[in-house]
Amino acid sequence: MDKTMEKATEHLGSLHRAVVFLGPPGAGKGTQAKELARMFGVPHLSTGDMLRECIAHGTPLGLQAKPIMERGELVPDSLVLKMVKQRIQNADCSAGFVFDGFPRTVAQAQYFGELLKRCGYEQPLVVHFAIDPALVLKRITGRRLCKIGGEIYNIFERPTKVPGRCDKDGGELEQRPDDREEIVKPRLEAYARQTAPLVAYYRRLGRLHDVDAAQSVEEVSRRVLEVVQGHDAQSGGS
Repeated sequence: MDKTMEKATEHLGSLHRAVVFLGPPGAGKGTQAKELARMFGVPHLSTGDMLRECIAHGTPLGLQAKPIMERGELVPDSLVLKMVKQRIQNADCSAGFVFDGFPRTVAQAQYFGELLKRCGYEQPLVVHFAIDPALVLKRITGRRLCKIGGEIYNIFERPTKVPGRCDKDGGELEQRPDDREEIVKPRLEAYARQTAPLVAYYRRLGRLHDVDAAQSVEEVSRRVLEVVQGHDAQSGGS
């Protein structure tokens, strides 16, 4: 974190709300969600990570989701919503949480709003990561994850000092199966068809804040923090 960001995060206060990162695969939501969650000391939640964990452990939900994800299709709401409901009721979410990759559809967003209300949370603050589709393709196919700590890199935009090894812990880097080029196209088509309408939905509700995701990681982080702190000030810090 640079000095400007360090100064900006000196008096963050508490999050105490759900923050949703909305945007196509490869827009940088995962990187930014982890950073914002770290700043406020709250969980970073990703349905994609949660589903992959279920698949790795061979749970009933994982067995249902695996072939769907391998085809690059979206996992049905019935499976995702059950997982989300259980997760946000955990004690570590009581001070707020940051979600990326959920909700994916307007139906999920409507359910999520009702679920937050029942759990005593305000309606979500939504950050929209706007980005050109051509850049998205480059980001997805170049993305690599550390097998140990999950740190995210990109061979085109954010390469490691030692090829194939994480800068933090030296862990081996891997490409997710659904980041392969032959899988990316149907994923983007699925996003455009089912998830993009969320932009209009949340904008209509006055909860959407646009961020130019084509900027550097540091610039996007600054903008995201401005959005969160600005919303906090407008709502009286509640």
